[in-house]
Amino acid sequence: MSNPPRELTIPAELAGLRLDQALARLLPEHSRSRIRTWIDAGRVTVAGEAVAAKQKLFGGERVAIVPLPDPRSSAIAAQPLPLSIVHEDSALIVVDKPAGLVVHPGSGHWDGTLANALLHHCPQLASVARAGIVHRLDKDTSGLLVVAKTPTAQTDLVRQLQARTVRREYLALAQGVVARGGSIDAPIARHPLKRTSMAVVASGKRAVTHFEVRERFAACTLLACRLETGRTHQIRVHLASLRHPLVGDPAYGRRSSIAFHRQALHAWRLGLTHPATQQHVHWESPLPADFASLLEALRRAR
Repeated sequence: MSNPPRELTIPAELAGLRLDQALARLLPEHSRSRIRTWIDAGRVTVAGEAVAAKQKLFGGERVAIVPLPDPRSSAIAAQPLPLSIVHEDSALIVVDKPAGLVVHPGSGHWDGTLANALLHHCPQLASVARAGIVHRLDKDTSGLLVVAKTPTAQTDLVRQLQARTVRREYLALAQGVVARGGSIDAPIARHPLKRTSMAVVASGKRAVTHFEVRERFAACTLLACRLETGRTHQIRVHLASLRHPLVGDPAYGRRSSIAFHRQALHAWRLGLTHPATQQHVHWESPLPADFASLLEALRRAR
């Protein structure tokens, strides 16, 4: 499946705009970066001629668009894998991802991912970039993740993420006793030496995490964390920068008396504006059994 060819006429009120600017207004269901990719690939013609994205328009031009299929989606095979679906409608799917499941194919994980499962469950996702996935969870992080079923819904959700209006809340078990809640505003980028890890780096992208204390134990603290931004490994890196890494974190943790087989992090609440109804919606996910059992053991040990 792919986006069908389109033909349109540039209205007079858009005269003076660049081609990419005008198309972004006329095709709000597509992101500007997607439109720019089509233009750069020669898939957009004005009066039968391929032109640059910066081409100024006068109004009245006939524009033909032959969208490129998204190779990242078409390369993914549908696989009949189990899915825990919290909500589904014509615009989106909310999945409760178990720990251990990779979200999207990549190095070392070319199949058996959430994307493979989604394409089997909903074949129409083959026409949506990245199989509709607009944000990720790490392999060993459990919890809620939203998937767009149409390009229009995907563009809407991406814009909400960029505007920081999607509310993503996590439960995190941090090593050590955290005295009080607060906010961490520290830029994150690729670690300068460990290229598979991230780190707080002055030249990195801005990253903001808010956290509050939920429960304290002898050697760790249960935190509720809210992401303002969505950088790779953000909560894991930020808490490690405070010397309170997640219990069980293999990349950013330290030796601990608390044994856990993965990072103790669960995306338990997700809130956003529904792309179709424009109503605020939210979902919650209970702690998975392994995380809940760990907390119960810590409570008994008090």
